[in-house]
Amino acid sequence: MSRPTVAVIDLKALRANFALAQSLTPGASTIPMVKANAYGHGMIEVSRALSESAPAFGVASIDEALVLREAGIKQPILLLEGTFSCDEVGVAADNNFILMVENSAQKDAILNASISRPVSVWLGIDTGMHRLGFEPHEATQAYLALSNTDNVAKPIVAASHFACADDLGSSATERQVVIFDQCTASMADATNDVIAKSLGNSAAILAWPKTHRDWQRPGYMLYGNSPFSEGQENANKLQPVMSLQSAVISIRRIASGESVGYTANWTADRNSIIATITVGYGDGYPRQAPNGTPVLVNGVRCPLVGRVSMDMITVDVTDLDLVSIGDKVILWGPELPVNEIAEHCNTIGYELLTRIPSRVPRIYSN
Repeated sequence: MSRPTVAVIDLKALRANFALAQSLTPGASTIPMVKANAYGHGMIEVSRALSESAPAFGVASIDEALVLREAGIKQPILLLEGTFSCDEVGVAADNNFILMVENSAQKDAILNASISRPVSVWLGIDTGMHRLGFEPHEATQAYLALSNTDNVAKPIVAASHFACADDLGSSATERQVVIFDQCTASMADATNDVIAKSLGNSAAILAWPKTHRDWQRPGYMLYGNSPFSEGQENANKLQPVMSLQSAVISIRRIASGESVGYTANWTADRNSIIATITVGYGDGYPRQAPNGTPVLVNGVRCPLVGRVSMDMITVDVTDLDLVSIGDKVILWGPELPVNEIAEHCNTIGYELLTRIPSRVPRIYSN
């Protein structure tokens, strides 16, 4: 029998979350974000599961896009970071990849490329994230340059990204929308084009209907997790897709005053029963998880005790009526939200999901 640590991926829940995103923006095209191995869920399998209803897919780079093409995914693929070298423009054109263009070097690479067919382009605009994108005062000229070359397919989509959409009390999102609308209005005035637009990430799709435009880009919500720190009506409808599971491999009794694990950072204050579980930071379970982080053993919350090691954790199961070697353990999933574990670890659920290595088998259901 193989090691019992697995990530069970519920494709029915995935499809339900995508349908929710579509229903919240019924007039838009909705592109699933499958970068970073589909947030740890398996990029190929997730894309295949959504291929009948997704008009395109979003990845970070051309390397990820080529993996999808080799796996038989036919839809256009948006490269969110665009190109990293000039030769990638031709590869993108030949493979029906969509290039995000966010700086003059990327723009010039497209304008100067010798390609057999035009490449599809999204124009990134920096409306306040200050990470990628043309400055608003530069965007119209960039749009004009790209729209006036035979190397670029029409239409060009204008896009931006929100910095604070997960903060429902922040005014930053509304300010970014104003800047974006002013910028795209300038483009329209200069060209008489009807400008296609994209703004919505998961948080914007769920909670900011005024941000909804022609193309939406759900990511974290697809995998059933809320981007918000508090409850939100639409986010409460999401269905977690991943269940990270393992099993008890050893049980021992220790006396009050004895310690468990590396650095002996937890000491029993009573006679205790300790279950060892075969999962650790080598499987993506966070090493920084503190004593008391909840773990489900036979469906009951039990506290993590002792330092997380590479391959194992230890859990205090003293209060369970019965526990045996081989009993099922859930580290996170529908019954124990990954966001809750992330909060204990002073991180975010995005990180926990994306850091799960290939060592952990993905088991697909539905």
